[in-house]
Amino acid sequence: MDSARRYCFSQKEDGVLSCVSLGTGMKCIPFSKLPDAHGNILHDWHAEILALRAFNRFLLDECLELVSCPSKPSDFLDLHGESTLPSAIHQPYKLKDDVSIHMYCSEAPCGDCSMELTMDAQEDATPWTSPPPTVSSPVAVSDTSTVSTSAAISALRGRTHFSHLGAVRMKPSRPDAPPTLSKSCTDKMALSQCTSLLSSLTSLLIHPGNCYLSTLIIPRSQFVSSACTRAFSSSGRMSGLANEIQGKWSGGYSFKGFRVMTTDREFVHSRRSVLSTEKAISCNLSAVYTPHFQESLIGGVLQGRKQFDPRGASLLSRRNMWKAVVQIVGMLSALGVKRLGEASPDLAAGKSIELGDGAYRDIKGSEALRDRRRVKSDVQQILKGWVKNSGDDEFSLDDFSSLGKLTSS
Repeated sequence: MDSARRYCFSQKEDGVLSCVSLGTGMKCIPFSKLPDAHGNILHDWHAEILALRAFNRFLLDECLELVSCPSKPSDFLDLHGESTLPSAIHQPYKLKDDVSIHMYCSEAPCGDCSMELTMDAQEDATPWTSPPPTVSSPVAVSDTSTVSTSAAISALRGRTHFSHLGAVRMKPSRPDAPPTLSKSCTDKMALSQCTSLLSSLTSLLIHPGNCYLSTLIIPRSQFVSSACTRAFSSSGRMSGLANEIQGKWSGGYSFKGFRVMTTDREFVHSRRSVLSTEKAISCNLSAVYTPHFQESLIGGVLQGRKQFDPRGASLLSRRNMWKAVVQIVGMLSALGVKRLGEASPDLAAGKSIELGDGAYRDIKGSEALRDRRRVKSDVQQILKGWVKNSGDDEFSLDDFSSLGKLTSS
């Protein structure tokens, strides 16, 4: 059985490592199914992405415990009271200064980082001469307010035309499989060097300044120095992030490249463990772990549930992550911490934002996430070929509309 495993570790200055999230998996949802997901189905359950989503869920659960009664202290997060919240920061939480984040991957991330490995695995590594198959989108970037034009863009599908290096790629799949618009793990991790490891929803509560990956650890057998430099570093694909671009960023965002390190230890169920007389078979089962919960997933939903059954929504799903944020904001408001949206002109004018009202797209497009959208848009233009994966942002949380009001102080 062929499976990949990814861990997120937090390390304190005293050297103690804590495993705060784990994910295994290697599939994603086709683009055509997104309108039916309604926030209940994960779009991408490759191991790296599961580990990162689980990391965000872990942080939300830590936020919740800090505001519960009785409150449980966190080794990883600080909560500012209303009187101690810095004036330039609207998020009430921050990662503790003595905590750093590290990630172990049992395989090189799919996408540009592993193209040389893909070439080495071919019986015939001769570059393809036919035009590369691409996936196109009529929308160039996720935030049209920061750019003047919106032209059609294209990205490479999976591992096709492996000799094309430095390109944004979709998740790999069989040639006859329905296309997906989920970007490769390499591309998503490259982006996170600027947006931090926090998702949009989590960044409403936690300041991104300390939430960047410090180290990516992969087996030595999976490490190609030139590929990692090209895929992630400021001398590779990220070289277009000139100082004048980063100078326009605010909200605690900046380019913070992670180090890539190697280990001689291999995951016991890695591809290298398969004997020459055996055949590796892809596993459709995914596992998720944090210190707060664990799940088994198939098809992006809880094992044992049908894919479009709302009861099958993982705790990592868009809907359940949104619910968690709304719950935390409601509890913070009860404690008197109300300046969550101080950076928003609407709130400065005395208006309020109902986190549980409207559609998911309204939260993603809110003024409170303007800084993050600016960073994401700039990086996507630098990487080129970033096709927007839209279609699952019209769902709402009608049953949560009474919670999570953000008001100005």
